[in-house]
Amino acid sequence: MATLYLSLGTNLGDRQKNLSLALELIGREVGTVVSASDIIETDPWGFESPNRFLNMAIKVETTLQPLEVLHATQEIERKLGRNHKTAAGEYHDRLIDIDILLYDNLVMNTPQLTIPHPLMYQREFVMKPLAQIAPELKK
Repeated sequence: MATLYLSLGTNLGDRQKNLSLALELIGREVGTVVSASDIIETDPWGFESPNRFLNMAIKVETTLQPLEVLHATQEIERKLGRNHKTAAGEYHDRLIDIDILLYDNLVMNTPQLTIPHPLMYQREFVMKPLAQIAPELKK
């Protein structure tokens, strides 16, 4: 079993429901959700929008390998209605965003996936919920 930390965010539609559905699907398709942070409300990061985000972090125990987790979380995003991923630093409103933050102590840098998430330490909306469920992971 590997320990995985994910960040979840949503700023469109029924945001609470989006997070609940994402948690349910992650539990079914990725692994056991061991703990979840409180949900925080934040302004958009990296783009302008009138829609505020709900963000949270979760700890998951999984048997999936990192690229399998990536594919599973992308499929969950699609199932929940997300059609466009961020490309070339262009951020947009989204129904759901699931980012892989950490996977055990793995350091990985491939065209598909970078672990630890390269921007996590710059994002308070990631670090605040993560610190709540894993205070030992402070930078």
